Amino acid sequence: MMETVLNVGLTEETVPGLIKNTNDERLVYDAYRRLITMYSDVVMEKAAGIEPVSDQKGIRKQLDKIMEKMKKEKGVKYDNELDAEDLKKLCKLYKMRVKELLGKPFPDDAMKQLWEGIGAVFASWNGKRAVSYRRIEGIPDDWGTAVNVQAMVFGNMGETSATGVGFTRNPATGENKFYGEYLTNAQGEDVVAGIRTPAPINEYGKTEHNKRLTSLEKGMPKIYKQLFNAQKRLEAHYNDMQDIEFTIENGKLFILQTRTGKRNGPAAVKMAADMVREKLISKEEAVMRVTPSQLDELLHPMLDPAKEKTTSPMAKGLPASPGGAFGMAVFTADDAEQWAKDGKQVILVREETSPEDVHGMHSAQAILTAKGGMTSHAALVARGWGKCCIVGCGGIHINVEKKQFTARDKTVKEGDWITLNGTKGYVYEGKMDLIKPDIEHNVTLMYFLDICNSVKRLGIRTNADTRKDATVARRFGAEGIGLCRTEHMFFNPHRIKSMRKMILAERLEAREKALSELLPYQKKDFLEILEAMEGLPCTIRLLDPPLHEFLPREKDKKQELAKELNISLEKLQKRIDQLHELNPMLGHRGCRLGITYPEITRMQATAILEAAAELTKAKKRIYPEIMVPLTGMRAEMKDQYEVIKSVADKVEKRYNVKIKYSIGTMIETPRAALTADKIAEVAEFFSFGTNDLSQLTFGFSRDDIAGFLPDYLNRGILPVDPFHIIDRDGVGELVSIGIKKGRLTKKDLKVGICGEHGGEPSSVEFCHSVGMNYVSCSPFRVPIARLAAAQAVVKEKRKD
Repeated sequence: MMETVLNVGLTEETVPGLIKNTNDERLVYDAYRRLITMYSDVVMEKAAGIEPVSDQKGIRKQLDKIMEKMKKEKGVKYDNELDAEDLKKLCKLYKMRVKELLGKPFPDDAMKQLWEGIGAVFASWNGKRAVSYRRIEGIPDDWGTAVNVQAMVFGNMGETSATGVGFTRNPATGENKFYGEYLTNAQGEDVVAGIRTPAPINEYGKTEHNKRLTSLEKGMPKIYKQLFNAQKRLEAHYNDMQDIEFTIENGKLFILQTRTGKRNGPAAVKMAADMVREKLISKEEAVMRVTPSQLDELLHPMLDPAKEKTTSPMAKGLPASPGGAFGMAVFTADDAEQWAKDGKQVILVREETSPEDVHGMHSAQAILTAKGGMTSHAALVARGWGKCCIVGCGGIHINVEKKQFTARDKTVKEGDWITLNGTKGYVYEGKMDLIKPDIEHNVTLMYFLDICNSVKRLGIRTNADTRKDATVARRFGAEGIGLCRTEHMFFNPHRIKSMRKMILAERLEAREKALSELLPYQKKDFLEILEAMEGLPCTIRLLDPPLHEFLPREKDKKQELAKELNISLEKLQKRIDQLHELNPMLGHRGCRLGITYPEITRMQATAILEAAAELTKAKKRIYPEIMVPLTGMRAEMKDQYEVIKSVADKVEKRYNVKIKYSIGTMIETPRAALTADKIAEVAEFFSFGTNDLSQLTFGFSRDDIAGFLPDYLNRGILPVDPFHIIDRDGVGELVSIGIKKGRLTKKDLKVGICGEHGGEPSSVEFCHSVGMNYVSCSPFRVPIARLAAAQAVVKEKRKD
């Protein structure tokens, strides 16, 4: 990302001396015209802070146009086909254009060129592309840069000279093969500029595009052997894949530089695993060689990078859940479900999603919303399922009535194909090719994750509400369930009617009757989930959301429900109005539901414990952990504990079996964290729900934060999105206090985290640092959490 200036020191005075020294007039004027181009671009324009009105108006583009005009006049295709006289003329034309465009002449002084060049490279640390790169890679601005000053060697001295780039291993696949490209009669910038098609350095690197070109291995076998031996020595010295730049000057090889080579996700994993097998690096070093984002590449279908490079996105949103997907745009959850049943691939496009959209979200290949943030409903659900998702895509304008959306000057109608890149947040028109992963049969990936397991200390659990999710997570290495959200089970079409009957009931008997209809469904769910996680703990959270979320919003759905329940629409609306809350997030939800309606807690506890009893009698090793949500006081915890314990005693007696279960709570309010010592007198484990804890600590609504969060991030008021990366100063301090206080009461209190932060690497590192027992995340984030937990151990050792 930094700037380079080649051939510094060529002036009207030094050009004749270099011609005499090399006896090659063409070489010298070729080098001179390159210097004028690079110097005017890097030093006279960029470092001087001159912003061209457009990319095409910049000095480099202007000089390139002069070059293209000359080649056209001479009837040649490539730069190296111009002779010395052509290049001499070109240098004069370049100088005239520089003075005309930049208002001052190209400097004809070697020392001025040198010192101004050094200053420009220092200044390029704050160049636009360097700043953008640092933002992406998380590199601090205050690191600064050094400047390398090297004597020139010339790869443009004719056919016995060349320049190229080599990688000690294939950066695209990770294969332990020397890989690279070179150009004869060229300088380094030509290889990356695409002026000519580079040739492969060896036969291994030949493809359909370059198979007719002579490799360095065949064309200059002695030089190739020297280069091959050098790259072996360099990798052995640095114990990592190297990116090497080299020049051949009149048959002599020069290694210009070496650095750790960039690589994609699959290559990073393969190199790390292979180098452990080869005993080049330790397991601890191997886990630090792969970034969480690189590992993420292996877990989701990806858009074909080659195709994406040549296609412009029509809109950009927040990359809520990674991977790639294509499908036909649909605008309602019901349509998504129906179209999917008809065998069509669809992408659900909504302003925002709600729990009522879950069936359509599940049927869709991907989800696109115009509103919402990284922890919006759509983002949370999509990540849990490993589905590609883009949220907060303000560039699209949805017309639900017309079933279409517009982006810039394009209109996408229902049934039109669109493609999403959930890793970058890009929306494309049409259908683009995907590259699908095969995780379970990826032997190298599984070996690498075993390496992570051997290093980490933190337990990794999953958030799972179905047997399918639990099974997938277990294959990915989950060591239990850290959060099973029971409310998701009630949205099944067969159950929602009974749930709504329970909510609308005015008497206890009617509520209990409706709950008795739900009990068999709940028990079946828990039988499947507990069995899928046999031998591992399962934390099951009791009903958490406010009851109004289970009731319909649309008028036609309300009419349908009133008819089903044999009540008037007016009576139904009256009950819905009674349940309405001005701030439901702080309202009648969590343990407050169980306290005011203990029959709900009894039904859920019965379903969990009967399932556990039946499996225990069948000699299955089952460890249910029943979690009470949103407790803020010891008295709330005690109330719910006694209800659950009473149910457990009855179930154990009825089944004549001892169940290994525990009763704990979710710490989601600041008060709960601050009084954790009191709550731990009753609770047998803690799980920090950092989504709600972040909302209540900041006073932010995660559903509405999108209106001001971008400004907060851009202006540095917040360093990161606190719903994506845990806020260590505030929320993290409350977590730390809660753990310390809880363990003052119960020394061996088991503590975990089950918010979205459980799968975010920086937050996993924090959880390790405060002594948690486990983190819990969506099934497709389990491998990421395993890597992050291993990296946390290594970072801790290095810090010590």
